[in-house]
Amino acid sequence: MKLVLAAFIGALFMFLGVLLGALGSHVLQEKLSQDSLNSFMIAIRYMMFHGLALLMLSALPFISTSSKEWIALAFVSGTLLFSISILLLSTKQLHGLTVSFLGPITPIGGLLLLLGWGYLSVMLFKAI
Repeated sequence: MKLVLAAFIGALFMFLGVLLGALGSHVLQEKLSQDSLNSFMIAIRYMMFHGLALLMLSALPFISTSSKEWIALAFVSGTLLFSISILLLSTKQLHGLTVSFLGPITPIGGLLLLLGWGYLSVMLFKAI
């Protein structure tokens, strides 16, 4: 994944995080159970953290571009699987779709996020 695309997606994740966070705080608060709203906000938090990580990744001078691209791919795919699955699962009482198949998708997204952070940690350790 090209770093400029990763940065664009990071900015998009940040935009969506602010937008969906406002939606959750002002609109969904009265429409979702507290547990569903908590899950919704956790998905947004992870989306924003990884959006910021994608924006900052290209600024690391001591990691090769190819390593940054692999880390970015893990962050983007992990965030999409993790956050989108939780967003859809936590709002199923509103949209009425059968999304229970997404339950096993969430941990796969989490594993991809861990893979990205682990790889970044190894690359930073090598740069010490």
